[in-house]
Amino acid sequence: MSATHSAEQSERPGRIMSGEMAEQPAVLRRILERGAPLIHETARRIAARAPRFVLLTARGSSDNAALYAKYLLEIQLGLPCGLTSMSTTTAYGARPDLRDVLVITVSQSGGSPDLVASTRAAREAGAITLAVTNNPDSPLAAVSEFHVDVLAGPEKALPATKTYTASLLALYLFVAGLRGEDGAAARALPDPAEQVLARQDEIRRLASRYRFAERMVITSRGYGYPTAKEAALKLMETSYIPALSYSGADLLHGPLAMVDNISPVIAVVPDGKGGEALQPVLDRLRGRGADLVVVGPAAQVEAASGGFVLPTEGVPEELQPILEILPLQLLAYEVTIARGQDPDAPRALAKVTETH
Repeated sequence: MSATHSAEQSERPGRIMSGEMAEQPAVLRRILERGAPLIHETARRIAARAPRFVLLTARGSSDNAALYAKYLLEIQLGLPCGLTSMSTTTAYGARPDLRDVLVITVSQSGGSPDLVASTRAAREAGAITLAVTNNPDSPLAAVSEFHVDVLAGPEKALPATKTYTASLLALYLFVAGLRGEDGAAARALPDPAEQVLARQDEIRRLASRYRFAERMVITSRGYGYPTAKEAALKLMETSYIPALSYSGADLLHGPLAMVDNISPVIAVVPDGKGGEALQPVLDRLRGRGADLVVVGPAAQVEAASGGFVLPTEGVPEELQPILEILPLQLLAYEVTIARGQDPDAPRALAKVTETH
């Protein structure tokens, strides 16, 4: 490679985000090979404490990963879960009784002061505290009783990609461990993840329809809903397109009125019960003449204006979010490039958000 070509590559817009997206299959394999035994041991020790319910704490992409964990815990274990409002403790000084409560804090950096303060307060209130981070030496890991390292390696791009999918897999393995299982179904993920990422040309063609979009709507149900929220976040923080995410059920209760034949809609359709629950929403969207793009099974893509067929054969619905988000990460990247912007340099964003 010539020095000139090397310099061009180093200056290419989005090269950091692109490189980190490409690392995801290797990160998944690393977690499965190196991280899984430690995650299962942590889960075993927490299960022995028999938590009565779970609170999940996070911000940004990690908040969407925490929502995924909420679905897992409620569906797989029947444990009631809630997403915490950190200001109740950090701003208002509330001190709830958290004895026998499992508080899981998800944070890529583990350095956000409000997450650290909230977790410390939870532990002082009697909670079992677990930090899920990409940094075992972080302040959050230090104040938590237990820690899970998602092993994603350094992430330099401002839009989180590999840490998001790594967090999903780590949380899946943790919940499997709480059930006394090894999460063996996840071992099938790295290969289809590679297949999805290799289809970037398809995504580039799909992105052309959104180059001049003024707003977008992204919807799903069930396990796919966290994916819809994360996809909207990625589009907003890279391309600045106002992207609104809705549960399909919520979309039918008012926001559907803003959808017409020029309003782009992306539907994340799980291959399973979530997709079945979303079907009435898809029917209504098609009836309104919406520009509907589907990420999901082939039959659903064929019935839409366009889409991306996911290789979900043999992948349980609860693991599909790890594949679903990959083409949507690529879409955010390609839309941003098509609009003449740099995904590596979103305006007014910081890797660690400091709120109090």
